[in-house]
Amino acid sequence: MARSSRCWIALFTPRGINLPTLNSAFSQIGRGFAAFLAPPSPDVIRFTVGQPDFDTPALVVEAAIDSLNRGETAYTRSQGSETLCQAVSEHLSKFDIVVDGNDVVIAPGCKQALLYSMMAVIEPGDEVLLLAPAWPSYDGMIKLLGGVPIHVPVNRPDYHPDMEALKDAVTSKTKAIIINSPNNPTGAVYAPEEVEQIVQLAVDSDLWILDDMIYSTLVWGSHCYTSPNSFEGGAERTLTIGGWSKGWAMTGWRLGWVAGPSEAMEAVKTCQASSATHVATFLMPAAEVALTLEEETKEMADSFAKRRVMFHEGIHSLPGVSAPMPEGAFYILADITGTGMDDIEFATRALEEARVQVIPGSLMLGGDNLIRMSYAASLDDLEEGIRRLRDWLTSIS
Repeated sequence: MARSSRCWIALFTPRGINLPTLNSAFSQIGRGFAAFLAPPSPDVIRFTVGQPDFDTPALVVEAAIDSLNRGETAYTRSQGSETLCQAVSEHLSKFDIVVDGNDVVIAPGCKQALLYSMMAVIEPGDEVLLLAPAWPSYDGMIKLLGGVPIHVPVNRPDYHPDMEALKDAVTSKTKAIIINSPNNPTGAVYAPEEVEQIVQLAVDSDLWILDDMIYSTLVWGSHCYTSPNSFEGGAERTLTIGGWSKGWAMTGWRLGWVAGPSEAMEAVKTCQASSATHVATFLMPAAEVALTLEEETKEMADSFAKRRVMFHEGIHSLPGVSAPMPEGAFYILADITGTGMDDIEFATRALEEARVQVIPGSLMLGGDNLIRMSYAASLDDLEEGIRRLRDWLTSIS
């Protein structure tokens, strides 16, 4: 048989026959909210997408264009430019996080920064504590690395840490705890005394703290974001992860950071150099400009603060639905037990019958009978979505 014929046959051989096996870890990992984030038809109101409905600030866009025009498209320093790493260091100092610019890595998105942090500290078999319900990507990343996520339920109804439950969850295999405040999906902002207790637990149990501060600029309650670095024993065991997506409306730019103690950051630098190399060179000057902006970020935050109040009032007008007032980020996690539906039925019927898209909480461990809704939408859409849900729930009650 001619070689060309053999190649043709190989191309059309049915897949699944005599193929090598895949990594078995993937059979245990879901895709988080993906099934309920698919863009619906134009008539559907979306309370699902966790991204600001603002344009990226014009000065940031201009800085990226200027960098391109200067021809800044070549390889550069793997961890990020010295000036950008120093700018992040100075930004973090506003939150009592004292870190040298050389101990900052600029990653292709906050999610990648989280993965690098986990790669630096987690080994197969290590247990990692999550405050449940937790953003589902944490669970998937831990499993990808052979770790074991331990979901520890938070207090209800305010979704703040249950310290006794956290202490009881620690075993000889526990390696780290991940905290996210302001929190996705709950909207909770942990009080300084709660963060201090988490730091003390980490010190007593010799744990790493992975602190996801991505929503740190979006706080509406009586206390601001509090870093574990603010307390004795926190700085030497905390990797701080953040980025530009939420506070600067730069979700598609895929820019994040990791900062922490030098030894851990050397491992993070190796992760970056061995995988992504570095973020796009021409984006780095733009990221620097973003960190200098105050008026633009305050405008976004003030807008979300107003929407929060209106949306929370609207949620409480829905038959059978209740939720605490969110303290930060732009999410409400609502209890729909009183509707008589579970969260999957609620989300499915809300889309089909009310033309409103929401996230069912059971996609996260500890989220049964809860619904996550984002108020990162226009006031008109928030009002219309609440009206549709109210009319629908009233009609079926």
